[in-house]
Amino acid sequence: MPRRTIQIAMNGVTGRMGRNQHLIRSILALQKEGGLQLKDGTWLYPEPVLIGRDQIRIQELASELKIARWTTDLATALADPNTEIYFDAQITSERAGAVKAAIEAGKHIYCEKPVADNLAAALELAELATARGVKNGVVQDKLFLPGLRKLQRLVSSGFFGRILSVRAEFGYWVFDGYLLPSQRPSWNYRSEDGGGIILDMFCHWRYVLESLFGPVQSVMALGTTHIPARADEQGRSYEASADDAAYAIFELEKGIVAQINSSWCVRVYRDELFSLQVDGTQGSAVAGLRQCKVQPRVCTPLAVWNPDLPDSHDFYSDWSEVPDNQVFDNAFKTQWELFLRHVFEGGPFPHSLLDGAKGVQLAEAGTQSWRERRWIDLPELTLQSEK
Repeated sequence: MPRRTIQIAMNGVTGRMGRNQHLIRSILALQKEGGLQLKDGTWLYPEPVLIGRDQIRIQELASELKIARWTTDLATALADPNTEIYFDAQITSERAGAVKAAIEAGKHIYCEKPVADNLAAALELAELATARGVKNGVVQDKLFLPGLRKLQRLVSSGFFGRILSVRAEFGYWVFDGYLLPSQRPSWNYRSEDGGGIILDMFCHWRYVLESLFGPVQSVMALGTTHIPARADEQGRSYEASADDAAYAIFELEKGIVAQINSSWCVRVYRDELFSLQVDGTQGSAVAGLRQCKVQPRVCTPLAVWNPDLPDSHDFYSDWSEVPDNQVFDNAFKTQWELFLRHVFEGGPFPHSLLDGAKGVQLAEAGTQSWRERRWIDLPELTLQSEK
């Protein structure tokens, strides 16, 4: 079978997410499989070109992974006519400018979220990509996790009947860097660098809620900075100027109410770092990153409130595990494959830069709600070219 090499400029892959999920477990994993076979039988073989601001780090990464090409010069990488796709997993504050330059260079765009640190910049990218005619996509990885894919099956099958509510807990304890090193980059806790859990996680919650349950119509949120001072990668103290926890209620279409707590300041007492419960008239489900459990209406136990006596009933035993019934590949790799097919076969890819902008819209609305202490409605977001 014929093989076609596709050169991908990958910016920001010295960070944990870019290195592990996108470079090693997606692009290099595809290389080990011989590439991605297209419908016409061609094997699409991805060849990464690493881009980074720190020459030592990017050179060390390229040497470790035996990647031939790397550079610290974004302009040079974008000027290469052999580069067809630009991928961005940089610090949030650097993303919009780099993605804009890549669009203007005629590259297809695939990037992490948030696509920008403000809605105006996010919409500008979506408009520019449409005008330039480049294919574009935004990482929406949680939709490709086993737990949420099982949950999607339940929704599609009508298992819940009429969905009433959604409630989710996300997060874990991020060390402040004093007693133990932090397991997240320090810029995540500085608003001037694009940090903040509302900007980070509300971009996720927008696509999760809308893909599974329906459009988000309004939001009421409370953000806070629980840990006001942290230590950075060099052990130096700094002011944590960004929110590290957010507590929000979202109104969805058809009367569905969603409540989501997001926190880097919570110690985990649940099966997984993310847990989402859906309650409907015909049944309920609890989904995590990999697992999904259900309790149909006919198996719902009789719960009686009586605080004067110990409750001997094991409520956990009333839930049944949803079987895998299929092999689930890495969520990031699965979405990479969809995007590559979108670029080279023209297949559908619903997670565009406009969808990325919708995530930023929700984050801005959540922040506005927090500051003004009120509900904020979300108007429909469309491109000027589509009006």
